[in-house]
Amino acid sequence: MASGSIFNISRYAVHDGPGIRTTVFLKGCPLRCWWCHNPEGVSQERSLMFFEYKCILCKTCAGVCPAGAFSFANNLHHLDRTSCNNCGLCSETCPTEALSHAGRMIAVTELMQEIEKDVLLYDNSGGGVTFSGGEPLLQHLFLNEALTECKNRDLRTVLDTSGYASEAVLSSVLDRVDVILYDLKLADEEEHRKYTGVSNNPIKENLRMLADRGRGRDVILRFPVIPGITDTQKNVDALVEFISTLKGINEIDLLLFHDVSEKYHRLGMEYQMPVRQAPAPSKIKYIKERFESIGLYVKT
Repeated sequence: MASGSIFNISRYAVHDGPGIRTTVFLKGCPLRCWWCHNPEGVSQERSLMFFEYKCILCKTCAGVCPAGAFSFANNLHHLDRTSCNNCGLCSETCPTEALSHAGRMIAVTELMQEIEKDVLLYDNSGGGVTFSGGEPLLQHLFLNEALTECKNRDLRTVLDTSGYASEAVLSSVLDRVDVILYDLKLADEEEHRKYTGVSNNPIKENLRMLADRGRGRDVILRFPVIPGITDTQKNVDALVEFISTLKGINEIDLLLFHDVSEKYHRLGMEYQMPVRQAPAPSKIKYIKERFESIGLYVKT
């Protein structure tokens, strides 16, 4: 069986589809959204996170690191990420877990053993398994096998996707997916490229394909409300116009921005967001009313 790279298995999840769910977060994403709330899932490789507040300056990491990536001066811990070879020895030996690697390889058989621990929760709540990320379609062979094993066990499945994949890849999983959580961020291609790094054309085309195939009823749109970027009247109006041309789609979730700059700091990544505050209630109200105007059920 195939193996894949994951960075978390979240139990008792209630925001990732119907009922109580087990959410499997797959590593790797082709998008580089400025506001990404799971930056540890962007790279397919393991990601080293440093929690400064946990560090007791014991220098254990420096003693085991073969690359010499750690040094100490003036009672401060220094990590040279350019030297790090991601071997994992530091996180394995750190006594306070100040160093932690996000990401591990897992076989489908092991994954299913983890999922099966929660079967009683699914039976009682109408829940199941959600595959999220990162972008799960980036590991479509692993995803396909995991979905097949879920269906062999009569487990209901959800795919949480950006929609950025080839039509063939998306189509290959559809007969084993019950619900599709589908991100819509920006209507304008130039702005989409600026803030996510990729074109939105495949995303729009795949969403239209789902609607044309009669799967619109299984789609729950997800709209990240990002101050000054996605929440503009121009963008919301353009998305309303686009969605109104799609058959069967009747629900959209508003995902409200919150500051995750500390996560980026722990990963040694640049946080590009120019704002830190959540969207204003008046803005959320306006967006909700605009989507409701075309008959969508809106959740916040």
